[in-house]
Amino acid sequence: MIDFIVGIGHAIMTPLYFAVSGILVTFHKLYGGALGAPDGVSWTLSIVSLTVVIRTLLIPLFVKQIKNSRNLQLLQPKVKELQKKYGHDRERLTQETMKLYKETGTNPLASCMPLILQMPIFLALFRTLNEAADGDGISFMTDTLARSLRDGTIFGVQISESFTSSGDDVGTKVLTLFLVLLMTVTTFTTQRQLMRKNMPESALTGQYAQQQKILLYVLPVAFAVGGIAFPIGVLLYWSTSNLWTMGQQFYVIRNNPTPGTPAFAAKQARDAARHPDRTGDATADSDGRGVAIAEANQPPPRVQPKKQTRSQRKKK
Repeated sequence: MIDFIVGIGHAIMTPLYFAVSGILVTFHKLYGGALGAPDGVSWTLSIVSLTVVIRTLLIPLFVKQIKNSRNLQLLQPKVKELQKKYGHDRERLTQETMKLYKETGTNPLASCMPLILQMPIFLALFRTLNEAADGDGISFMTDTLARSLRDGTIFGVQISESFTSSGDDVGTKVLTLFLVLLMTVTTFTTQRQLMRKNMPESALTGQYAQQQKILLYVLPVAFAVGGIAFPIGVLLYWSTSNLWTMGQQFYVIRNNPTPGTPAFAAKQARDAARHPDRTGDATADSDGRGVAIAEANQPPPRVQPKKQTRSQRKKK
């Protein structure tokens, strides 16, 4: 049984080793060979570029995650009604809740998919850097390139080092702690931004809200605790990914907020300030796009009677 599980893990991870090492080597040749950057700078930029490539590929999934999260928020009043109606019967409550999710095409686990899909990539990069720390290559990463990656430095600190493996190297510890702090703060800020700005009041209570609050504090703590064992290259990847997520989420919330949220009210205020000549009410659909109805509510214009001559009036 254990050999079977190991075999499945190996079958999943092997293509990722080739993908991660191939992307790193390609960008290293671009930055180091074509642009003449030092090894440390070249490998650092390669890791950042790897992050950008991965996050770009995950954009469709991120959009789906945002829509799914919005549906979960808007369904909270109906979920509360089910809780009041079937609160005494946990099994029936679960069945009715899952039925509601199925009818509306909502998946409660979809909000975790970008994180789940990134974990194998994260592990592949972790393994690549760990092998490089010993001077060993993996997949497209030859032994020569691995030693170049191992010896590459940023701010005088080797990319393959971690807090726990740095010994008495103060520089490594300081840079590691800075990246761990950056990773923790960006994780917390991203989650809090979603809860405070793009959730209606009705979604801030109940089971879904409790899950979000738990994630708000548990995820940053988990990353902070585990971060001290990560190589600096892995911390660079995760910090860059968090900054990408924070910026991407800020853009989506600002331009396409959920109706009934503070972000939606702020967008309406910006639109009103930008177009003060537009008056009247507006309705918003599930995508947050306003549809002007002021003109439709206006009464039809009054039609003036046609002018007639005196002889025409006498005939009438």
